[in-house]
Amino acid sequence: MNTSSCIGISTMKPCCRIWIGYRISSIFGGSHVKSSNSGKNNLLKSHSKLVHHCCYSNVKCQEMGYCKSMAGTGRRDFCVSDSSWGQSAVLAKNSFRIDKGSRKRGVLVIPRVGSDIRNHSTLIESHVNEKGFEKIYIQGGLNVKPLVIEKIETSYENVVKEEENRVEVNGATVDLGILKDLNENVTAEREASEIEKEAWKLLRDSVVSYCGNPVGTVAANDPADKQPLNYDQVFIRDFVPSAFAFLLNGEHVIVKNFLLHTLQLQSWEKTVDCYSPGQGLMPASFKVRTVPLDGSDGAFEEILDPDFGESAIGRVAPVDSGLWWIILLRAYGKITGDYALQERVDVQTGIRLILNLCLADGFDMFPSLLVTDGSCMIDRRMGIHGHPLEIQALFYAALRCSREMLIVNDGTKDLVAAINNRLSALSFHVREYYWVDMKKINEIYRYKTEEYSADAINKFNIYPDQIPSWLVDWIPEEGGYLIGNLESGHMDFRFFTLGNLWAIVSSLGTPKQNEGILNLIEAKWDDLVAHMPLKICYPALEYEEWRIITGGDPKNTPWSYHNGGSWPTLLWQFTLACIKMGRPELAQKAVALAEQRLSVDKWPEYYDTRSGRFIGKQSRLNQTWTIAGFLASKMLLENPEKASLLFWEEDYELLEICVCALSKTGRKKCSRSAARSQNHV
Repeated sequence: MNTSSCIGISTMKPCCRIWIGYRISSIFGGSHVKSSNSGKNNLLKSHSKLVHHCCYSNVKCQEMGYCKSMAGTGRRDFCVSDSSWGQSAVLAKNSFRIDKGSRKRGVLVIPRVGSDIRNHSTLIESHVNEKGFEKIYIQGGLNVKPLVIEKIETSYENVVKEEENRVEVNGATVDLGILKDLNENVTAEREASEIEKEAWKLLRDSVVSYCGNPVGTVAANDPADKQPLNYDQVFIRDFVPSAFAFLLNGEHVIVKNFLLHTLQLQSWEKTVDCYSPGQGLMPASFKVRTVPLDGSDGAFEEILDPDFGESAIGRVAPVDSGLWWIILLRAYGKITGDYALQERVDVQTGIRLILNLCLADGFDMFPSLLVTDGSCMIDRRMGIHGHPLEIQALFYAALRCSREMLIVNDGTKDLVAAINNRLSALSFHVREYYWVDMKKINEIYRYKTEEYSADAINKFNIYPDQIPSWLVDWIPEEGGYLIGNLESGHMDFRFFTLGNLWAIVSSLGTPKQNEGILNLIEAKWDDLVAHMPLKICYPALEYEEWRIITGGDPKNTPWSYHNGGSWPTLLWQFTLACIKMGRPELAQKAVALAEQRLSVDKWPEYYDTRSGRFIGKQSRLNQTWTIAGFLASKMLLENPEKASLLFWEEDYELLEICVCALSKTGRKKCSRSAARSQNHV
């Protein structure tokens, strides 16, 4: 069914509510929607809080895909109706079907979100798909010039490639037409295992709907949890493995909805003690809330309430959310073939705003991003402030994604040049100064200190006594890794798994370094995997070091949670890295290990102890990214050709433009041979 939508983007803050009056009795019948009269009297009430709104009354709506709204003059809503999600819950019926009818409550309505950032969105490129943009014009009002896009196609029928009429279900190619007929006798070549069926059921049970359409998955869905805290919210970083699982299974709509909704949330102003963060910041999470309408009898509205860190533990803004969003946007295009989404004006603007935030000039002399503790997956104090590897690897991946997706014209050519320069400088910096193996550790052991000159070998004044005693016996003869952090006078020698895996996936490391990282994981399997893949970091902070660095954090006790705990969600990223490096047997070994325990243990968030034998002492059960990470790993191993769409190979052109060396005469460009030599570090 061809469907379309309308989007309104404004440079002003929302000043009225958008009303949709209906409730749903069936998601597959015909429909007729009536406007809610109660909305008319409240249209001009201003908001005290910036939230998306979707409103309901006692009028029935029986079919997804049709809506009417009561709105003030000059305002538009963004109505998306796409039956693909309802279909996708049925398409995989033979292997893992979960009826989502009970979760469908209406059609998607996103009122335009007011923000000053949309004045950057007025570029209309010739590259933009003209079918998706039927009419674009500038609409005035209240001294602003909002961009209004009257019609944007959202049907996947216009973007799905011919070969995508057949989908992969559990490793076999299955005809969509047959599945649509719900033929009970059609079976895939390999039936889904019981644990996979359970995982898909739990994943779909975690789906969050907003105005009747899926927009994400909650962090955890444990019915026995009486204090969910923020685990009942949709986190950007947590949704990524869910998105990959859905994309690999041919279920695209939820990912598209998520990307568009979080994009709209990007521009909202949030404050901590009257201070607002920089433009372009993506929220850490959002929650769909249902609130009654003022002065209405039985009517209610749904709102999207984002958290930019103002409610988080430690009040730290998420640096990684925007990076994950860009990475997911690129993955969506690669897997679905829907590149029109990337070319939309609002999406292009969102990419630019994130990059402007990351590439802003500051006081730092390093090409790596300077961030504080708690700004990424490790969202508590763990001594990772400065230039943690995880952020640098995600930053590098996001830059490579952006370079692929940005439409190059007079308005973006400077940004593209800045991206190229930063990619070159960052790759050299990390490859040269973060890498350690037996040879490099021996060099550090013999460092001279207090060197002053451009020719200094010990550029960051690292004292040899910083080499920890555990590292001397732990580092294997063959292999190495990228250290966790580098600052003036400090090297954090801990092994952080996520950063090293994304260094492989994004080719931040050289081919030889990437191979060395997997060699180290294989050699130290008992330390990094043991009974449950994979350690978030190794080793744990213990004794007085733990008390000083974490502040005596009772959740990050040694070998628990972020402090050396084992996180099954890292499995899908490990699988992707292994497939890239031609080592799928390592991933298969880890997946088989996880498959033995995850279902029995009720899909915990993390595991404790050195070997990962105990379920984490405060671990949530039915943790969504544990479930999704397992499913994504299984599908990546079964479809390595799809995995190849999600990683990057070495880019030798970047090495040629690298301004990376200092000599007595000042800066000089790397020659091609010098740049290529970095691949043999």
